[in-house]
Amino acid sequence: MSLRSGDVVGEHTVSFGALGERLELTHRAHSRDTFARGPSGPCASSPARAPGSTPCRTSSACDVMHIVRFRAGDESRHGVIEGSHIVEYTGTPYGTFRKARKKYPLKQSVLLAPVVPSKVIAVGPNYRDHAEERNLPVPSEPIIFLKPLSALSGPDDPIVFPPQANRVDYEAELAIVIKKRCRHVAPGRAREHVLGYTCLNDVTARDLQARDGQWTRAKGFDSFCPIGPCIVTDIDPNGVDIETYLNGERKQSSNTSYCIFPIEDVIARISAVMTLLPGDVIATGTPGGVGPMQPGDKVEVRIEGIGSLKNPVIRI
Repeated sequence: MSLRSGDVVGEHTVSFGALGERLELTHRAHSRDTFARGPSGPCASSPARAPGSTPCRTSSACDVMHIVRFRAGDESRHGVIEGSHIVEYTGTPYGTFRKARKKYPLKQSVLLAPVVPSKVIAVGPNYRDHAEERNLPVPSEPIIFLKPLSALSGPDDPIVFPPQANRVDYEAELAIVIKKRCRHVAPGRAREHVLGYTCLNDVTARDLQARDGQWTRAKGFDSFCPIGPCIVTDIDPNGVDIETYLNGERKQSSNTSYCIFPIEDVIARISAVMTLLPGDVIATGTPGGVGPMQPGDKVEVRIEGIGSLKNPVIRI
């Protein structure tokens, strides 16, 4: 059985939109607790700095943008979190990106997946402890695969437990969002092509992964790629804490400094295979501690400096 527009899930109504807005739940409210500490005080009243040709490396919080996509009426729009509001921006974060006049209360806003990529590239395994728990050899180079765009979903959207699977696992991952086209980029120049970073849950039907011997079906179901809540333009991607909570209990806890391949190397190696386009997403692998979810569970991915990506698990 598949979801249809108008289906009721708990207290919410399902509706279908454009790519990246599948399984959208209405009547959602967001608090500042969803996000890592963002602009406040002087930053809230100052214009947010649009990302330049290279990532910002200053220590001032005023230079960090928390970019979101949200629904305004029947349209999806870009904005930046400032205090308790979303400030609407015109254009896109990959080109001309200018502050507009409208503001929307964050608590009354419906957040969407913060990016609509041309492709989602994933890396695995990229943490030694995850390779060990899966009885996999530590790779000498990144193993890459693709997740379909139809798997994309946003904050609070349900993860649908498919009838073909008996076990569905969470996998917390730091995701890279590409800012400008790159091909054959050197590791030393890789971060010049990055817009920012966000949370991603690489949901996996573990029993199907073992049965198939390859990962497309196991990781490709609709709703199996939650991403969000925002794109943060300036963190240290090689040194942030990453955690998963299932029904409030911590299940994964690590730091991206334990990645086998740092993000510069990941970008360089992938760009040697395929052209990366603005908005493309790279999921950088999950640490040890993966485990199963059940319908009725609530899963949360937390990444230091970004915030919290929460999704319920349902069966239909």
